[in-house]
Amino acid sequence: MKIAILGSTGSIGTQTLQVVRELNSRKKTNSNPHIEVAALAAGSNVEVLAKQALEFNVSILSVKSSEDAVKLKDLLQDAKPDFKAEIYFGDEGLIKVATADVKMLVTAIVGMIGLKPTLAAIDKGIDIALANKETLVVAGEIVMRAAKDNNVNILPVDSEHSAIFQALNGVNERDRSALKKIILTASGGPFRGRSYESLENVTLKETMNHPTWNMGSKITVDSATLMNKGLEVIEAMHLFGVNTSQIEVVVHPQSIVHSAVMYNDGSVIAQMGNPDMKVPIQLALTYPYRAESNTKSLDLAEIGALTFERPDLKAFPCLAHALKAADTRGTLPAVMNAANEVAVGLFIKNKIKFNDIQYIVNRVMDEHLNSSECSFVLHPSLEEILAADKWARNFIINNQEV
Repeated sequence: MKIAILGSTGSIGTQTLQVVRELNSRKKTNSNPHIEVAALAAGSNVEVLAKQALEFNVSILSVKSSEDAVKLKDLLQDAKPDFKAEIYFGDEGLIKVATADVKMLVTAIVGMIGLKPTLAAIDKGIDIALANKETLVVAGEIVMRAAKDNNVNILPVDSEHSAIFQALNGVNERDRSALKKIILTASGGPFRGRSYESLENVTLKETMNHPTWNMGSKITVDSATLMNKGLEVIEAMHLFGVNTSQIEVVVHPQSIVHSAVMYNDGSVIAQMGNPDMKVPIQLALTYPYRAESNTKSLDLAEIGALTFERPDLKAFPCLAHALKAADTRGTLPAVMNAANEVAVGLFIKNKIKFNDIQYIVNRVMDEHLNSSECSFVLHPSLEEILAADKWARNFIINNQEV
């Protein structure tokens, strides 16, 4: 099976390649396919991308800029003069990688930038292993409709959505009316139990100290504000065809129960396991089969206790903002996502404080709902979604007091 990866040098991308190594090291079977990596896209980490390209003999590559492309070409030539690969950059490069001659595209890229290449892959009939939650957050209706029209499978890679997917497929439930609600678990991040006021002056270093997962900087900040869980609520709505009243967010600091599904008879089916992203990645690559894994087996007696609590929306209002966007739908999730991407970027650069992230997101969302310059649209086209995204980013840039 041939695959392409958007974001190959990031956390999910590098773990995907590790899964490929492990699968290819074993005897090929239906449940253990051998995988050929045909195309890779990265940002500016050209050194790592060059090593990946050489190891997996990848023929189509993409980087962030033309300068990165030149640097990548030189690195490959120096390492292996006879190595041949097509090298692209920018948005065009992402599209080239996404629409390569492959069966599956792993969307491990972070942010709104993943939307266009994902849609391009779907239009070509390529299955999606989805780790880029923003794609469904900003344009879920369009993406899911395109997937249905093109008979494309969208297999979730996020541990929570993979858990829900497995729970829904773990019983012979043909009728979704039997689904009562989805229980979406959250670790709580590094500041679980803190008050809103106590978070005013937390540092980036403190924010990046996630208690469970090792992720990229943007996702780690989102986890600390609980915005990541809000994005996952919207993603789950589109993936599983439910509304916000059917999704309950529960903080579970041990991160053993990755999520659960409750049926109308009160039964709850949960997917559990040690926190390791290679498990949902591997399932997406091998579905509908399950391959063996090197992951440590779950020992419940060793863990001892599992705890659950409700999220504190006063301390972490970003989750409340996301739930508002989820209920409102239309262009509001795209505006919320854009504002959050910009605000998190400012926090990472130490230009704003931690609590300013939620303030900026809330301000831009309110402005959009009352704006004549960029009016709210309930059932937007792709062009209207992209316009709302651009407006939100520009609004922050042009209003420094935000």
